[in-house]
Amino acid sequence: MQYAFARHAGTTPLAYLRRVRLARAHEELRASDPHTVSVASVAARWGFAHPGRFAAAHLREYGVPPSGTLRGGPRRAGRG
Repeated sequence: MQYAFARHAGTTPLAYLRRVRLARAHEELRASDPHTVSVASVAARWGFAHPGRFAAAHLREYGVPPSGTLRGGPRRAGRG
């Protein structure tokens, strides 16, 4: 099953799941108020037990640390 998934998706099931969780965490950071939400709480909510690893993965994927994404504040439709 893993072989078929990797052949179809071009990645392993675990890597795919990590990428989806990272994307959802990124979306939550973009939509959150930095005065009421922390990067660590978002990371934990999306299953990232080590905030430092989450920060490194976020930076690698999005080119900005998660704290920068969070400080950007809530986004309105059409921005971003």
